[in-house]
Amino acid sequence: MLIYDQMGKGFGTGRICLGEIEVVQITKFKKIWDCSPSFGKSDCVSFYKPDGIPKGYYMLGHYCQPDGEHLTGYVLAAKDLSADQNSALKLPALQKPLNYTLIWSSDSQYNGSGYIWMPNAPAGYKSIGFLASVEPNEPDPDEVRCVRADLTEKCEASEMMFSSDSFFPRNQFQVWKTRPCKRGMLCAGVSVGTFFCSTSFSSGDELDVACLKNLDSSLHAMPNFDQIHALIKHYGPTVYLHPDEIYLPSSVPWFFMNGALLYKDGKNNGTFINSKGSNLPAGGVNDGKYWLDLPNNDDANRTNVKCGNIESAELYVHVKPALGGTSTDIAMWIFCPFNGPATVKIGLLSFALNKVGEHVGDWEHYTLRVSNFSGELWSVYFSEHSGGEWVNGCDLEFIEGNKSIVYASRNGHASFPHPGCYLQGSTKLGVGVRNDCARSKYYVDSSTKYQLVAAEYLGEGVVAEPPWLQYMREWGPTMMYDGRSEMERIIKHLPFFMRFSVESLIELFPTELYGEAGPTGPKEKDNWLGDERW
Repeated sequence: MLIYDQMGKGFGTGRICLGEIEVVQITKFKKIWDCSPSFGKSDCVSFYKPDGIPKGYYMLGHYCQPDGEHLTGYVLAAKDLSADQNSALKLPALQKPLNYTLIWSSDSQYNGSGYIWMPNAPAGYKSIGFLASVEPNEPDPDEVRCVRADLTEKCEASEMMFSSDSFFPRNQFQVWKTRPCKRGMLCAGVSVGTFFCSTSFSSGDELDVACLKNLDSSLHAMPNFDQIHALIKHYGPTVYLHPDEIYLPSSVPWFFMNGALLYKDGKNNGTFINSKGSNLPAGGVNDGKYWLDLPNNDDANRTNVKCGNIESAELYVHVKPALGGTSTDIAMWIFCPFNGPATVKIGLLSFALNKVGEHVGDWEHYTLRVSNFSGELWSVYFSEHSGGEWVNGCDLEFIEGNKSIVYASRNGHASFPHPGCYLQGSTKLGVGVRNDCARSKYYVDSSTKYQLVAAEYLGEGVVAEPPWLQYMREWGPTMMYDGRSEMERIIKHLPFFMRFSVESLIELFPTELYGEAGPTGPKEKDNWLGDERW
């Protein structure tokens, strides 16, 4: 861990030391060639060369992205520091490629000529990216650098940006984004921003290129305590609830102080919980022996707690390193005492369910990813029930300058970037669970109403975790629903030509709809230590 007074000095300085190499983030490009068919309309991509690389730094590969989008990506350029670190017994950190292999070239079916080249790394080195050109001759070996193998990690293909399969099967060609295979708070893999391409790639194959590895354990580019608060105040989104939302968020202490109970397996009576949750069982694993529930003393109080208390609501913030400490993830968790029943959509018809989808203790979140090179908000992850998506900063909806908007869906509280109806299920058939999002008078401004609950990299004791965060069991009782009777009720109201069997209709909806163990708290989720699911 860093000495506290040294923390944050590398944040936002434009360059990050990874050990024997230093990297800068390049966001300016010159277009080389666009891969588009010469007839018809189809998705296409363009290839770019990084522009304005500082003196002493070297390109590691070119950049690619789909056409029709804002040019918002980046690639890293690297500087060799090994000669300054008494590494005389080691090979240099960076080396020129021996030569290149032509991976693919366009033909008459494309607009213009294009060539994709793979740098052939010397023994003991790895190629980091591909090059594109409009000339049939090999690029100059001095144009790019390969990286010593021990300074790299394996990467994987993540999102396919382009495939020629659909219209030129004889000239197959695919282009993918890449990311480190291992990602999360404790992982060292650094995304370089370069692309991967192949004429014969199958999902699961090992890539011919690598990503970088951060061997500087100091994490000097991560923000310090004061910088964290400045980032939240600058970028903290406003969370809007739906105008018809009944089950609003609350603070965790409000939930406890208004009669929430702790139950233990084998005992009938619940125990009251103090405002800090310090009498909850802490640590260990979720053994299923404990769970929380709503108060049972009277129906009015139970209903009151189910409906939450938005005046007390706040976001619970976990700050952690991402992509080897080159980015900061600010995960913001919101708590609702109750998750309401689902509404299903079949074609143009919608049906409100009576019980299916309900559960006590709903935890949802979204995550801000900030570049440690510049301090810029790069993207936001919107958690959507069992999945989610990253949305680039330029595609967000903003309020008050740099503060984006998060829309929480009605009853389910999942996070979405824009208003509208998002369908969870079979979008192709128009059948699924509705996630309705809209602005209303119900909102929480996370730039002011938040509590920093964890930032482990700052060192022990810098951020005091609230006792309830150590509760690793369930925040609600196990709920199982009779989905068959609900589905039969829906089928009776459908026109004859739209009717399904009960079994086929159930299969079209997410499995968690029909029952689940009580939801667990933030620290029990996979993304507490790991990366978001994408």
